[in-house]
Amino acid sequence: MTTTPSTTTGTLADPDTPFAVVDVHKALRNIDRLAAKADHLGVALRPHVKTAKSLDVAALMHGGAPHPVTVSTLAEAEAFADGGYTDITYAVGIARRKLPRVIALLRRGVTLRVLLDSTGQAAFVAEASHREGISIPTQIEIDCDGHRGGLKTDAPTLVDIARTLHDAGCLDGVLTHAGESYFAYSAEEQRLAAKNERDTAVAAAENLRAAGLPVTTVSVGSTPTAHAAEDLTGVTELRAGNYVFFDLVMAGLGVCQVDDLALSVVVTVIGHRPEYGWIVTDGGWMAMSRDRGTAAQPQDQGYGLVTDLAGHLIPGLVMSAASQEHGTITARDGATLPDLPVGTRLRVLPNHACATAAQHRGYHVIDSGRTATDAPAVQAVWQRISGW
Repeated sequence: MTTTPSTTTGTLADPDTPFAVVDVHKALRNIDRLAAKADHLGVALRPHVKTAKSLDVAALMHGGAPHPVTVSTLAEAEAFADGGYTDITYAVGIARRKLPRVIALLRRGVTLRVLLDSTGQAAFVAEASHREGISIPTQIEIDCDGHRGGLKTDAPTLVDIARTLHDAGCLDGVLTHAGESYFAYSAEEQRLAAKNERDTAVAAAENLRAAGLPVTTVSVGSTPTAHAAEDLTGVTELRAGNYVFFDLVMAGLGVCQVDDLALSVVVTVIGHRPEYGWIVTDGGWMAMSRDRGTAAQPQDQGYGLVTDLAGHLIPGLVMSAASQEHGTITARDGATLPDLPVGTRLRVLPNHACATAAQHRGYHVIDSGRTATDAPAVQAVWQRISGW
């Protein structure tokens, strides 16, 4: 991986397609928006770096200085530790076989928190801490909306797990994630999801404190609830990741506008099937991912919306189908299929930024805040971490 952008020359008309593009102007605007929200709410912001998986993107925050981050793999934790980051939360349930890598990072001086929600996990974390003579900072995952993992605030095992961790010097706090907020289709539903997320995390912390157990961290967050939250009293930190790039799912929820999307994929027209109303490109699901997150929304965006190379939406065009290396673009809502000759370059806005970014080794960086051109200049090439 690289910690310094490699400068380059040329425009989006030059690299071989398909490739991923980050608009740094829009990314910075998105970053500033949530930073201001966290500051207003009086909580620390711990960005989730799983979306971009890039030191270069993370450096856009906090003036380029290392800052608290959330990761979803130990490979991410190790790469960001190599980049100077020393305050990391690994927000996926811990497995016993991963503890040696956790302990290795702790011995390097990295504060790496792990997550769990069972007595078995608490027991092996406590055992490893005693055996290695090092405290493993641990958070208990709380289930705030019936989604995925975690304990309910009134779970009989909650206090037992916390006591096991506390006795081993490992208890750090509680963490929750409002996963169902990705299906909250109105501002009011998102506000209520954020309130429930906050209320649940704080209630869990209060239950543990009532049992005489210290709770340092009360961590909440998802991109929809982070933007919808009105009161985070009792919360110490806010987590979100998708917000740096945003995507069509977030736009469909009203969390952002389509113009806020900072990630796109450049593809080339390689053929036509006029009998079917198709324009064929060289960007299939290997470039965009198979994510169809907007299919459940009022407006299904297929595999992505289509813009010209300068980033202007082409009315009515959608990437409606994908095979491994071929993308199919069609017109909808009565739009006329434009005449796009073979060789025409287009950009496709993704459903799910995390999934689309994962298909690429890095990003070609442009700045739409500068004078717009038909083929924007590439400012730099930023690498993603390897080994993920």
